Amino acid sequence: MGYYIAPRFLDKLAVHITKNFLNIPGVRVPLILGIHGRKGEGKTFQCELAFEKMGVEVTLISGGELESPDAGDPARLIRLRYRETAELIKVRGKMCVLMINDLDAGAGRFDEGTQYTVNTQLVNATLMNIADNPTDVQLPGSYDSNPIRRVPIIVTGNDFSTLYAPLIRDGRMEKFYWEPNRDDKVGIVGGIFAEDGLSPREIEQLVDTFPNQSIDFFSALRSRIYDEQIRDFIHKVGFERISLRVVNSVEGPPEFKKPDFRLANLIESGKVVLAEQQRVENSQLVDEYNRLNRGRSNQPAPPAPERPVSQPSTNGSHKHDGSNTHLSLETQEQIRQILAQGHKITFEHVDERRFRTGSWQSCGTLHIDAESDAISTLEACLVDYSGEYVRLVGIDPKAKRRVVETIIQRPDGKN
Repeated sequence: MGYYIAPRFLDKLAVHITKNFLNIPGVRVPLILGIHGRKGEGKTFQCELAFEKMGVEVTLISGGELESPDAGDPARLIRLRYRETAELIKVRGKMCVLMINDLDAGAGRFDEGTQYTVNTQLVNATLMNIADNPTDVQLPGSYDSNPIRRVPIIVTGNDFSTLYAPLIRDGRMEKFYWEPNRDDKVGIVGGIFAEDGLSPREIEQLVDTFPNQSIDFFSALRSRIYDEQIRDFIHKVGFERISLRVVNSVEGPPEFKKPDFRLANLIESGKVVLAEQQRVENSQLVDEYNRLNRGRSNQPAPPAPERPVSQPSTNGSHKHDGSNTHLSLETQEQIRQILAQGHKITFEHVDERRFRTGSWQSCGTLHIDAESDAISTLEACLVDYSGEYVRLVGIDPKAKRRVVETIIQRPDGKN
């Protein structure tokens, strides 16, 4: 199957990789190429095609490997794979690159509710250090004074604005926004259906029928055409025997005749896939859940049991006002001051074990902008997580950053 490589994509990738293997006097070359864009536009697959065409070997890291229960593991992994790739260049005598897929998913921060862990900080810091010193990359606990080969790094993602800003500055990362135009889409979709007998004109009509769909839509569409034959095969074999027939069967793999790839059939199936997309977008189940959860969190907590004034409250404070809340006057005043500055409030909790790694979790309600809601939510959070750390977080909604982080409660009422 002859897959299509977009000329713009191949040109950008080839120039970046080649430039990193050249020694151009007086020119500082960014080590990292960040390829970002909409989901499903084939960023990773286009990279694979370009690597194959150029004869480049790739060492892969997934965004899912950038988090670990053990602090420091992902940063060490990046350094280890980088050094392994440098050794490959030396041994194989050919271009090799390190590629990190979905970097923003593993190291980005999408909103104020996303946890920014120690590993996230170390991953960002490690990539910045490698970009600044690409021939001096050491493993923790060891030091090798001999310089290693420079290894170009390719990273993919959807939204690089979620990454640490100093990492994506121009001196360290060159950015390439990938959005295939109509000609690119026609070429790529033509490669997907290359063996199915569609004419160039029919490929153009298919692309123009679904102009707003990403590349993976057309790949999923081709897969869906086989569903009818597979369904007939399952009914013929029987649901009870399908596992034995497909896995380790002595009869060999089943064979299917070529499905109906006529343009009309493809468009009809495409409309079914499109309808499923719209159902997901229209359901908004997450928003509904968050609204319900926010409503429960905003309900006033039950009054705290009466206690002598000399005893500490749930948050370890001795000061109380005459109201029915058990929050200290200092905490209530701090909430008022944060809200008066136009900021919003959320609350987070963590047990003693995860407190050491900074793995805070949201108490369930984000972006509170009313004093009564903040107080009632905090009271509920203190009751629900009475044996854990609880902290108040003030958020600047315009700058999308935290301005205050104050621990309100410690385990066992310790200050």
